[in-house]
Amino acid sequence: MTDARTELLINRAIREAADLDLAPATVAALRERLPVVADDIVAAIMAEVPSYAGALTGRRGANIRLAVQTALDNFLELAGGGVEEPTDLGAGADAAFALGRGEAANGRSMEALLAAYRVGARVAWRGWSSVAVASGLHAETMAKFAELVFAFIDELSATSAAGHAEALATQDRARQRQLERLGRSLLDGASDDVLFAEAERAGWTPPAMLVTVLLAAGRAHAVRQLLDPETLLLNENLPSTLPDSDNTAVLLVPADQDASRAHLLQLLRGVHAVVGPARPWRQARASFTRAVRAVEVVPATGEPIDTERCLVELVLTADGEAYDDLRERALTPLAGLPPATVARLTDTLRSWLLHQGRRDAVAEDLFVHPQTVRYRMSQLREHYGDALADPRQVLELTVALALAR
Repeated sequence: MTDARTELLINRAIREAADLDLAPATVAALRERLPVVADDIVAAIMAEVPSYAGALTGRRGANIRLAVQTALDNFLELAGGGVEEPTDLGAGADAAFALGRGEAANGRSMEALLAAYRVGARVAWRGWSSVAVASGLHAETMAKFAELVFAFIDELSATSAAGHAEALATQDRARQRQLERLGRSLLDGASDDVLFAEAERAGWTPPAMLVTVLLAAGRAHAVRQLLDPETLLLNENLPSTLPDSDNTAVLLVPADQDASRAHLLQLLRGVHAVVGPARPWRQARASFTRAVRAVEVVPATGEPIDTERCLVELVLTADGEAYDDLRERALTPLAGLPPATVARLTDTLRSWLLHQGRRDAVAEDLFVHPQTVRYRMSQLREHYGDALADPRQVLELTVALALAR
């Protein structure tokens, strides 16, 4: 697309060149030649621009032929002084704009269309210049005539570029809305039929797996630029289960193997984010639910939280009330002791269970002497008795004390 300065130059060139005000007889001769020139332009475009080879047939070909003829007719009105405002291309501009939109809709780039315009300008000048010479135009008028031909084509190409850009922008907005709709359906756990249909409408190729990433909405767009282009971004109308949903965004990131997860975590370094597990793409809701649970359970550190590394915390807090009951029952034998004593003995018992009774390891963990560990364990055996040798009791104690408090 031309910039404002180039467009101003084109408009001025058209205005000045249009002063040539060709005689009616010359315009009539040029108009008589118009159908041949239009056909020559279309034939040359098909022959010289690979993207259009064999493509100008059927309805699409008819539309392009009509656009060419409309443009040429508009040009002759301009050259003959039949346009009140020389820079108003009228129907020619409308046709050029529609042509640009249509080419974008058919997936063609502006490069091909601009190449077609260049071919068209050359063929139009070749076809009409002979008529102009035969009409007895002076050299100065011929120069203005040539200038008008090429300025006119430049203006049309700029108008087509504007139509092409608008169509692409419209398509992009429509696809983004479709992708957002697909993302919400994934988080809502929609049926497979719905998900496949929405993925097809959005032109989105489903990956094998998806990983949910929760992060601050203000960081989401910058982070997304670093990820797979097929990553889905959601920052509006998020499920109510998500804490602080107004300031949080969801990324659904394509993933295949563990290596991609390691790369993802590396990219997120320095960003407070929660990374859910990889799940088959139609089960992305499960990854989202796990990430939301981690937000509630795992303290923020300013670095990404990998939910695969905090499974114990997630499991033990799945039913908070049940966990509290289990912990209370596990510590019943210590009831009645001073709070400070209970805290010391609880820490010792937890470390002893996790280190499988290795006294030196427990001492190192608690920063105490091994004899202190022996003394505290003697106290614990007095209170728990045979429970410390009962596998079921040991299991309950291990689970109940797994999380330090």
